[in-house]
Amino acid sequence: MSDCIFCKIVKGELPLAKLYEDDDILAFLDIGPIHKGHALVIPKEHHETILDIPDDLLKKQIVIVKKLTKAIKTAVKADGITIGQSNYKHGGQVVLHIHFHIMPRFKDDGLKLWPQGKYEDGEMDTYKKKIIEKLE
Repeated sequence: MSDCIFCKIVKGELPLAKLYEDDDILAFLDIGPIHKGHALVIPKEHHETILDIPDDLLKKQIVIVKKLTKAIKTAVKADGITIGQSNYKHGGQVVLHIHFHIMPRFKDDGLKLWPQGKYEDGEMDTYKKKIIEKLE
């Protein structure tokens, strides 16, 4: 995709602080980090969401996420790590090219997770059935 910022990075049209590269996967530091050491892991091939990427490529990508998570946690002496992956604009995806965020976290860093809701009586079973019906 010609206007995709990540595709431009893959083509070498934009600078990056590269952490990892192989034939299929590229990882680099995020230019707007949550904390220093925040990295992005992308497939070189353009796929918009987790639903679009072929399974074999996604498997390669997540293995690199795991490898980099260990390195980042150790390098920046993080107390924890948050892995983020959003899909579609309304799911919080800003760049429409599948990517994983590896975000170092620190005790008392002030970052919060999303608010939690709750199910009414019987509702959990209803949603469980709806989801299981759609499994392929």
